[in-house]
Amino acid sequence: MPKISDKGLKMPPSPIRKLVPFAEKAKKRGIHIYHLNIGQPDIHTPQVMMDAIHKIDLKVIEYSHSAGIESYRRKLVGYYQKFDINLSWEDIIITTGGSEAIEIGMMACLNAGDEIIVPEPYYANYNGFSTQADVIVKPIASSIKSGFALPPIEEFEKAITLKTKAILICNPSNPTGYFVYQRRVGNSS
Repeated sequence: MPKISDKGLKMPPSPIRKLVPFAEKAKKRGIHIYHLNIGQPDIHTPQVMMDAIHKIDLKVIEYSHSAGIESYRRKLVGYYQKFDINLSWEDIIITTGGSEAIEIGMMACLNAGDEIIVPEPYYANYNGFSTQADVIVKPIASSIKSGFALPPIEEFEKAITLKTKAILICNPSNPTGYFVYQRRVGNSS
């Protein structure tokens, strides 16, 4: 009988998956549940999108390029240029979701024992991703008093050690929804 690997045994359970059965039981008792645990839209899909799906004229639905559709990556370059972020379309990789992108980033950029600084509260599955990558999450606390704004830069600086190899900032923040936005106009910010 196959056994679960040591790494598999170290994986923390998903807190999201742990809470779902409680929500399902509450629903059965007639309690309205607001699902803040998944990115499930609560608005109707725009009709133009639904029409495009119904009118698609493809004989074969195939995989896209492994880095994502080129025309989309080129459009993203134009979008980021509005914020003075200069990229080439070849610098962008499209993933099926944020979790996949974070996992790939950790696995590609960090070695075992490296540290990654993350503002807290953070997406609970970062713990599992860091276990997979064998890296250490170093949280720095944000506060409800500031609307969960990013902590001051000094807090990041205090957390940096010789093992620090990355700082992960999710924008907008998951789970708080805090949104970092700074648009530069000319030389002012």
